[in-house]
Amino acid sequence: MSAFSTTPSMFTGIIKQLGTITSMDRHGDDIRLCVEIHPVPEVDIGASVANSGVCLTVVETTNSRLSFDVMTQTVKLTSLANKNVGDQLNIETSLRVGDEMGGHFVYGHVDGVAHVTQIQQEGDSVVMTIQPPEHLMRYLASQGSVAIDGVSLTVVDQREHDFDVSLIDHTMKVTTLGRLTVGAAVNIEVDMMMKYLNRLTNAKPV
Repeated sequence: MSAFSTTPSMFTGIIKQLGTITSMDRHGDDIRLCVEIHPVPEVDIGASVANSGVCLTVVETTNSRLSFDVMTQTVKLTSLANKNVGDQLNIETSLRVGDEMGGHFVYGHVDGVAHVTQIQQEGDSVVMTIQPPEHLMRYLASQGSVAIDGVSLTVVDQREHDFDVSLIDHTMKVTTLGRLTVGAAVNIEVDMMMKYLNRLTNAKPV
């Protein structure tokens, strides 16, 4: 099974539900991740669901939880490596025809694990400083989009080695970002459009 969902899916980065990890058990060569969600999304076996930014395929459903098989390598390459039973995840089902596009296109293919280096209250918002893997800084720009643990955010400031995002009170309350502390590991997915732009600007003339 693929590390991530093999079905082409897109998300918006607008989180409407939280899930709680009830178990992370070895299941063959994979990890069976079980997440309790109330109410559980109406999805079928094989559907794609983003778990804190990681697109995974549903392998089992009950009236209160969804289960996913996750390759060990995926756990190592994402912040799932730092998760334990009882921890919460940001849950988003994939876009369907007719759904409102509220954030930006998020694919659920995590580019790396970043770390929170500073959290400051500024008026009614919280400014969070995040340090990503160095090679991802080229895809980040002020006023550009980035997904942190599956949440669509705007980069408000960018420096050589890190960047800031501003979180309103609503985002802090309805996502796991409000529970983060300095040093926390988070999944980061840069804007795909920035990858395309970077490739075009660095393409050699024919």
